[in-house]
Amino acid sequence: MTTFFLTVYVLMWPAIVAVVLYVIAHGFFKDWMQARKDGVTLV
Repeated sequence: MTTFFLTVYVLMWPAIVAVVLYVIAHGFFKDWMQARKDGVTLV
């Protein structure tokens, strides 16, 4: 069973990282588009 859990752990990391990256990128682009619409800079 140790090999099974290790395999699941290793395979889950890319999925977790992909979800986190998607959330960060989605928030960034949402803010960026709103800033462009309002005519202000992000910084």
